[in-house]
This record gives sequence, structure tokens and C-alpha cells, in this order.
Amino acid sequence: MDPQEKAKQLYEARRTGVPVPPLTDADPTLGADEGYLIQQELVKLLLADGDRIVGHKVGLTSKPMQQMLGLDSPDFAPVLESTVYADGAEVSVGSFIQPKIEAEIMFVMGERLQGPGVTADDARAAVSGVAASMEIVDSRIVDWKIRLADTIADLASCGAVARSDRLVPLSEVDVQLVEMVFRRNGELVDNGAGRAALGDPLGVVAWLANTLGERGVALEPGQLIMTGALHAAVPMAAGEVYRAEFDRLGPVTVRVVD
Repeated sequence: MDPQEKAKQLYEARRTGVPVPPLTDADPTLGADEGYLIQQELVKLLLADGDRIVGHKVGLTSKPMQQMLGLDSPDFAPVLESTVYADGAEVSVGSFIQPKIEAEIMFVMGERLQGPGVTADDARAAVSGVAASMEIVDSRIVDWKIRLADTIADLASCGAVARSDRLVPLSEVDVQLVEMVFRRNGELVDNGAGRAALGDPLGVVAWLANTLGERGVALEPGQLIMTGALHAAVPMAAGEVYRAEFDRLGPVTVRVVD
């Protein structure tokens, strides 16, 4: 396997908007380890363009998604500065290939956190607060025909992040019990609760700190941590307005334009 060559394929797909066939079609032996090697090379290319890592996303945190891909563990990828939008922002559908949108609980780190041995209580002590957010997932793989290595290599299918600027202290909210209602153009689409993310979003932060710690990477102050979808991702199109209303955290809105 040549991780640099495969990373270049994904890089070009991001640049041109033309998806590529599944990497695992050409090499069915690719697994998670190979996927992360490709992801590392892709990140190098994106950082060389002047982008910057401002956080991390954890995906596949719900049991249905893990079962769909035959997994028993989440995946992860960095969040890049160029992909972060403010609450209420207009997002161009043309910036993506085949986007879907989902509501998530987001933490902002207050202190450095690095595994091994990090617990959910350690994560609670290290974050500065929690906020409402949405992730736009996108795949540079044709028709979302992804296996585990494909999505890992492709930045865990991360497209963009929209975040509320309201940061709520953890003393004011139990993130496991936070309820969320997801609407498109005012109509109810889905709902969910914080416990959909591995049973506890703070457990997701701990898992990420321990997993990155094995690679010598820490969660740094100020970084955003996306903890996984609370419902099934929804295909998005121009002209739609999405609003996720979180108990105690407040709303976050995205307007999709051409």
C-alpha cells in the first residue's frame, strides 16, 4: 500500500469535487491502521495549503452506525479551521460532494488532556464547557460506498462543523440527558439525546484522549471536540434551513445555499 498516493486521490477529490472509487475496492486488505496512515498523509497535504487543526471529531459513536459497518469502536479525525462555521452561517452545498447533516454535542477543551488512563471524570475536569453544534458529513468516495478504511482515510467523512458561540458550563447540564430536536425548514426531522454518543459524550472525550495518547497526541486547550451524531444523518440541499434545538444548550442553525 502507498498511503501517500491514496491520500493524493482523496486530496484531488476534495479539490475537484469528483469522488473516487472506494480505496478498499482496489485493496480489500485495507483496515483501520492503513486508513489512519492515509489520513495522516492527507492531513499533511491540507496543512501544507495553510489550513490548521482546531479540534477533533469522533464518529461512529452510535450502535446503529457501528453495526452498519460491522464495528465495535468509533473512529476519529482532526477538525480543520477552514471547515468551521458560526451559528446561522450560510453554507454552500457546492462546497461538498454528497453532504449530509447531523446534530452533535460539542465540547471546548479548557486544559490539556492526554492518555493513557483518562476517565470521563478527567474529561469533565478538562473541558471548559459544552455547546450545540452540527456536523456536515461528506464522502469523497463514490455514492458513500465506504468500508472502515475508506471513511477513516477520508477524515472520518468530515465535511464541516457549525457551532453555537454559547458555551455552557458542565455544572449547569448533564450531557447524557440533554435532549435535542432536529428541524428542516421548521418541520421535525428527528430527535435524540446525549446518551446516544457512546452512552456519555464525556466518555467520548476520554476515549479520544486515550486513543490519541497512544499516538503521542494530546487534546489541547481551545480545541473543539465533536462527539458524534445523536440521530441518523440527513441529506441536505440548497434552500433548506436546519435548526437543532438542544435542551439547556440552546439552538444552532445552518442555512444551505447554492
